[in-house]
Formats: sequence, structure tokens, C-alpha cells
Amino acid sequence: MVSTNWMGRFRMNRTSGLLIALMFLNLVALALNIGLGSVSISISDILGSLFGSEKVDNVLSGIVLEFRLPRGLTAMLAGAALSVSGLMMQTVFRNPLADPFVLGVNGGASLGVAIALLVLAPSGIALTQNLKFSGHILVVVAASVGAGAVLMILLAFARRVDVISLLILGLMISYGVGAIVSILIFYSMADRLQSFFNWSFGNFSSVTWSHFLVFAPSVVIGLVAVAPHVKSLDAFLLGERYASSMGVNVRRSRILILGSASLLAGVVTGFCGPIGFVGIAAPHFCRLLLKTPSHRILVPSAILFGSLISLIADLIAKAPGVEATLPLNAVTALIGAPVVIAALLKQRNLRRVFGG
Repeated sequence: MVSTNWMGRFRMNRTSGLLIALMFLNLVALALNIGLGSVSISISDILGSLFGSEKVDNVLSGIVLEFRLPRGLTAMLAGAALSVSGLMMQTVFRNPLADPFVLGVNGGASLGVAIALLVLAPSGIALTQNLKFSGHILVVVAASVGAGAVLMILLAFARRVDVISLLILGLMISYGVGAIVSILIFYSMADRLQSFFNWSFGNFSSVTWSHFLVFAPSVVIGLVAVAPHVKSLDAFLLGERYASSMGVNVRRSRILILGSASLLAGVVTGFCGPIGFVGIAAPHFCRLLLKTPSHRILVPSAILFGSLISLIADLIAKAPGVEATLPLNAVTALIGAPVVIAALLKQRNLRRVFGG
């Protein structure tokens, strides 16, 4: 009995220590994101800018407050949203490779933006060239409508089919939507394509403070909505029959969980473009480090891991010495691909986690 209590306290202290360490690493990564770039800014200047010190040069203060701080905070929220979204999808589908791309939610968002920028041009070109609040919100609305349309189709199917069939339907919808986008690209003019490609590369810098007032509450609401489903997610790990035997309304919980996951993915895709691999990689980092199936621990750790991965990816994308910002999707793929490969190589361990 004493040994069991000691082990329990040890695991709790270890988990708490890891979460605190992740918080600290997030703060360090945020400071590096603000300080490094085409213009290097010292920690003292960063703190002075944040606290309104008159000793800091106005130009440096403007760079910190108007450009790098909102970009860093956007990266943190976007990473947290994608990570939690991927965690929920992997649990519900009991598939270690499930993420927001699998259900076609990101594909639906891409189709909405493609219609706005390629079909409705030249007005589409104008709104991305100016990138004022109203123009950018139109892109977000287009992405949200596209993601929402795919989500509604999937939720309609969710009432009639099992989880594996739903996963396959999501993949087929994703392929179909991708084909439509490819056709639109094929018949579009070069000047129209540039606007769409810029969006599709993914970018945290497009979210200004005015956009942030919409983006941040949307992500926070999506993350808070996960809390009531923590116990249901634990039950889903052992299969839908077990979840049902534990008193979980499987169909209702599945719809609400996938709805929350799709909301988080859709909001991030709309504001920042389709950002891949974070939703797959971050949950696996959490499971690997924390070695627990409990979503009471996995959800907050996924928030912190996703935030950290996004900050690191954005820091690499704008690495000092690189004249132009690298495509964010390329950087996240370089980080995420090894994780997916490792997940496949350790498939036996993953089967234990996902009840296979």
C-alpha cells in the first residue's frame, strides 16, 4: 500500500514537473520568436516594449508590439488548437495517424478559399493584396464555410455509420475536395494562383491584433469545449462498446468531440492557412514523454506541446540569415514526418495505447 502511494505521488510529481518545464520552454521559445529575425532585439528591449518603457527605440517597440508579439501568440494558439484537435481525432478513431487533414476539414477550408481567390477573382486578388481586416475576414469566412460544409456532411454520416466507415468517408471527401481544388488551379490564371499559394503555405504573421480579437476567443472556446469530454475520450480508447457500457452516449459524444476538433482545425486553417503535421506529431510527443492514456493529463500537455512545436517551426521558418520566410508547411513537415515514421515503427506500442 505504501509502495503504491509512493509510486502514485512520484508519477504525479513527474507529470507536474514536465508540464512546468513545458510552460518554461514555451516562454523561452516565445522570447526567441520575438527577439530573433531580420532585426535582432534584446531581452531588455522586449521587456521594455511590453511594459511601455520610454528608453526603448520606437521602431523596435513597434516591431515587438505590432508584428512579432501577435505572430508568436498566434503560433501558440494555433499549435495548441491543432494538437488538441489531432489528439481527439486519434482517440475517437483509435488511429495513431488521424489528424484534422484526415476528415477533410482542412480540404474543405482550402476549397472555400480557392473559390474565393480563384473563382471570384479579381476581387479575391484584391482582398489578399490589401489584407485589411475586412478582406482577411472574407478569406476566413470562405475557409470556415468550406470546413463547415465538410463537417456537416460528416456529422450527417456519423449518425448512420461506425467510426471506421466515417474515417474512410473523411478520406474520400478529402480526396474529392482536393481534386476540385486541383481543377480550379488548372484553369486559373498565374496572378490569381499566387494569392492562393501564399495562403496554402501557412503563415502565422497574417493575424494582426484586429484579427486576434476574433481568432483568440474562437480557439479558447474550442479548447474549453474539450473539458466535458475528457472521461468520454478515456472510454473511447477502449472501444465504443466499452464506452457505451460505461454510460457514454457514443453517437452524441462522437459528434460533439469531432465537432470541437473540427472547429479548432477550421478556425486555425481559416486564419493561418492549412498547417500540417502538428496535429499528428504533438499528441505522440505527449504520449511518448508522459506515458499515460489519461486525457486529463494528455489534453493540457497537448496544448503545451502543440504550442511549443509551432513556435519552433515558426522560428525556423524565419531563421536569421534567410532573406525570405520559409513556407511554414515545409518546416512543420520536416518536424512532423520523423514522428509519424517513428509511430509506424513502434506500431506494437501504439496498439497498446489505442486498445488494438
